[in-house]
Amino acid sequence: MEKEILISDDEYETRCAVLEEGVLNEIQIERKAVKPVLGNLYKGRVENVLPGMQVAFVDIGLERHAFLHISDLKYNNSLNGTGDDGLPTLDMQATPPNKSRGGRGFPYLITDLISKREEILVQVCKEPIGSKGARVTSNITLPGRYVVYLPNSSTIGVSRRLESESERDRLRDLAQNLKADVDGGFIIRTAAEGLSEEEFGAEIRSLINQWKQVGERAKRKSAPSLILKDVSFANRIVRDMLTKDVKQLLIDSQSGYKETVDYVTSIMPNMLDRISLYKNDTALFEAYGVEEELQKALSEKIWLKCGGHIIIQQTEAMVSIDVNTGRFVGQSDPDNTILSANLEAVDEVVRQIQLRDLGGIIVVDFIDMEAHAHRKQVFKILREALRKDKARTNILHFSDLGLVEMTRQRTRPSLSTLLTEQCPYCEGHGTILSIETVAIRLFRAIKTAYRQTQHSKLRILANDHIISHINAQMYTKLRELKRNLKLELTLEPDADLHLEDYRIFVANGEELYLD
Repeated sequence: MEKEILISDDEYETRCAVLEEGVLNEIQIERKAVKPVLGNLYKGRVENVLPGMQVAFVDIGLERHAFLHISDLKYNNSLNGTGDDGLPTLDMQATPPNKSRGGRGFPYLITDLISKREEILVQVCKEPIGSKGARVTSNITLPGRYVVYLPNSSTIGVSRRLESESERDRLRDLAQNLKADVDGGFIIRTAAEGLSEEEFGAEIRSLINQWKQVGERAKRKSAPSLILKDVSFANRIVRDMLTKDVKQLLIDSQSGYKETVDYVTSIMPNMLDRISLYKNDTALFEAYGVEEELQKALSEKIWLKCGGHIIIQQTEAMVSIDVNTGRFVGQSDPDNTILSANLEAVDEVVRQIQLRDLGGIIVVDFIDMEAHAHRKQVFKILREALRKDKARTNILHFSDLGLVEMTRQRTRPSLSTLLTEQCPYCEGHGTILSIETVAIRLFRAIKTAYRQTQHSKLRILANDHIISHINAQMYTKLRELKRNLKLELTLEPDADLHLEDYRIFVANGEELYLD
């Protein structure tokens, strides 16, 4: 599938859009006012250890302490001691492993491995989101263009996007031969396809040298401190995304173009001809329809070509995706109509998950299918579509209720979290009181104000929509209220008042605050 990468850079933010066959599939945004920390290595100090939760909180110099779970703790990475190569090692406890000691299959309690005030080398694997601090790991990874070096592992893995079995075996053998001379493991990336042994070995040696420099820097610096910063946003895009299936990479900034060209020249000069400076008058994202797609990606409802639609609702705990037939009525029997709608929905569901960068628990409610074969077909296509996703996903089969549940790796705030904020009117609920309801509440408040104060002259301030509704639809009720209580009411519209708010004043101008 042919791809295009667009990088738009201005004084406010840098944005990267990935198009597949002209359709926006991924967007990444980095604000200039926010310093990214994902991928950075820090020398941190353990501030608290909670064995009941199997977690520790580590001061890495950010506003909030980072979160370290025992599953992210590599046993040979504490800075208590150093190995023969001068890099960090962990002084293991004398207590032998007990499979039940840590619970949930962990042979240790986290207090067996690290303690308060201890210094430890960690890498940010999840950006701070909302009120939560960054999540960190001591399973360090140093990404290169072709290989990810794992200094604390012995694993050799190959990208699942490399489909040729013979090429996978060739690259794995190359890594295995090089591994005989060095410690650590490797993950071979898609871009390594067809790479020569010389190029392969050169990058591995470069990454190993970088790791040695990390160890030396960590010994010199005191915690908390930054040890290694990941490459810039634009260079990270090039390193991780510029593969053979990318037709072109367009950049609309002269400085960004120069930085990218310099970086590509140093690591992959054969890809230079695919990088271009965008010079047209029409803004880059406007010209390629990205701005319009971004607006759609903030909407709950997404229409399908067949006439059906999907509804995406995101909460703090999970994301729900509902597939509906909408205007799609099909041309044959109902079962095939439902299957066709679900099959079309699969591609859009996966695209929206990637585009919006949805993470955590995701539940997809497809249109109910009675035939087991149809469910199996939809599930198979969904699983295959998710294989292209760079984020780790775990998908479960259809439940008895016809739901597909999955989890997706979350490393940074979703698109909606980044671009939107909570509505001050509904406070995130998505609804506010109806105009009729607010008007009725106002009438009751007027009655209460009269009973508590016995003032017959009252001035009412309310949102102009409320006042208009009372005068047009509830004037008879208003007249009865004034007659029954012998009130003199003055209604004044105030467009700046919240739709649900109102204020009541007595004749001398004093505002009433009702119990």
